Amino acid sequence: MTNFSRRQFIFTAGAAAAVSVLTHACSSGTNTATTSGDTPSPGSATPATNVNTANNAPKVETTKAKLGFIALTDSAPLIVAKEKGFFAKYGMTDVEVIKQKSWPVTRDNLKIGSAGDGIDGAHILSPMPYLMTINDKVPMYILARLNTNGQGISVANKLKDLKVGLQSKALKEAADQAKANKQAMKVAMTFPGGTHDLWMRYWLAAGGINPDQDVTLEPVPPPQMVANMKVGTVDAFCVGEPWNAQLVSQKLGYTALVTGELWNNHPEKAFAMRKDWVDQNPNAAQAMVMAIMEAQQWCDRPENKEEMCKIVSGRKYFNVAAADILERAKGNIDYGDGRTAKDFQYRMKFWADNASYPYKSHDIWFLTEEIRWGYLPKDTKVKEIVDQVNKEDLWKKAAKALGVPDSEIPTSTSRGVETFFDGVKFDPEKPEQYLQSLKIKKV
Repeated sequence: MTNFSRRQFIFTAGAAAAVSVLTHACSSGTNTATTSGDTPSPGSATPATNVNTANNAPKVETTKAKLGFIALTDSAPLIVAKEKGFFAKYGMTDVEVIKQKSWPVTRDNLKIGSAGDGIDGAHILSPMPYLMTINDKVPMYILARLNTNGQGISVANKLKDLKVGLQSKALKEAADQAKANKQAMKVAMTFPGGTHDLWMRYWLAAGGINPDQDVTLEPVPPPQMVANMKVGTVDAFCVGEPWNAQLVSQKLGYTALVTGELWNNHPEKAFAMRKDWVDQNPNAAQAMVMAIMEAQQWCDRPENKEEMCKIVSGRKYFNVAAADILERAKGNIDYGDGRTAKDFQYRMKFWADNASYPYKSHDIWFLTEEIRWGYLPKDTKVKEIVDQVNKEDLWKKAAKALGVPDSEIPTSTSRGVETFFDGVKFDPEKPEQYLQSLKIKKV
């Protein structure tokens, strides 16, 4: 690496170094016959049965949309909606699901839109539509949550003796020593102000580690996390799957915790679109939400997990071994340090326990944390901007058209008071009180 600085490597290391190019086939759990609808990629998926345009599909203004995704398991609903023919089922026969290299690329392609050869919507970190609306002046809508739980914080093998787990306190002395030696501990997340950044910051701060002073916290694209850990340019990272599992399978590090342990059933990715696109094509937006909801239900069924991992692991999507996705998708966790868990309660959820519904109370927490760490000014009108960006009303309209039982449609936009692993509580009605209670913060 004589011709590359560490920072240059972080942003330019090829994803090929991070992943295996071998894709191991998972046996399909279905035998459905191909019917009309989207034409699947060869060998990737068998479309769901009855994919002729549904009677409950709205009359769409356009059949076309360009949607972006990052190679993370929680993008599965978009990929499955395409490959299983759910988009076509609701009249969206020309949806493109396009791989993005990083979250900044996703943001930039959303900013220019499909008219500028970008994208109209995306699988996205839940805070990003707010950061784009406020900071980039590109109004966005959140139309659905894509999943809860399912991320991980992993640590390099050289720190294994510290036995770091849910508590980060064991890292404090090592971080202080590295700082004293002018070799700061290097910690990676995927995007400043994104969910992985917030989970890492919360975890470190809960252990008395200031993420802005005691370590060096830098962004790394998800597919490049493992490569950076391998060559020692990062000591710990927070990212979604399959990258934590792949780190363990390559014996380069171990998972300290999965993020559901930090906050059970926490919100994670969202399906977001440009406001102007949705305003011009409200029926098409509803149709896509219906397709994604059906895909979320499909992805959550245990009998579909193997087919799901086969679909997303393919070369045009993740280009990784399906085995690196399957077990954690099932809720079977090998932490890589001797700990294991089966049918884990903190597994990734796509539909169960209202995983798809975009609670406004969760977005209030995200914006409060953005203020905590200086990404947004203290005087941000949190509730006002949440009402502008969060389109839970469209989600409910789509759910009712889809025939979702009333028992699975939340009656409140708030999930109520949330409790984190360290006992801290967040009352969405009193975000200022929560912010004041936190010891480590920029505000």
